[in-house]
Amino acid sequence: MMDTTHLHITTWVIGLILFFVTYSMLKGGNPKAKMMHMITRLFFILIFLSGGMLISDFGVYATKMIVGLLVIAFMEMVLVRTAKRKSTGVMWTLFILSLLFVLYLGFSLPLGITIF
Repeated sequence: MMDTTHLHITTWVIGLILFFVTYSMLKGGNPKAKMMHMITRLFFILIFLSGGMLISDFGVYATKMIVGLLVIAFMEMVLVRTAKRKSTGVMWTLFILSLLFVLYLGFSLPLGITIF
């Protein structure tokens, strides 16, 4: 179980890094931003799959899973709206709030690190 936890943490850390790199490339008009966006999407799938492998008690982890999916969805919406040169303020706010909530849930649930 611990190896799966490390895999999940590694994938979301890399996913977040790729998200910010892709965002900055899109803002800068880099022609390779589309390729980075596809790689970031691959990590979104890996985050989802590794998180699914962690579910031992669906009832306890259902909220975290739903909020985690929202985090990925808001990350994708920020990137797509940035690529289309549309406003991203609301999506950034929803992304940050959902990320903070999913981190709280992840650290406070039984498989998490005892911080809270």
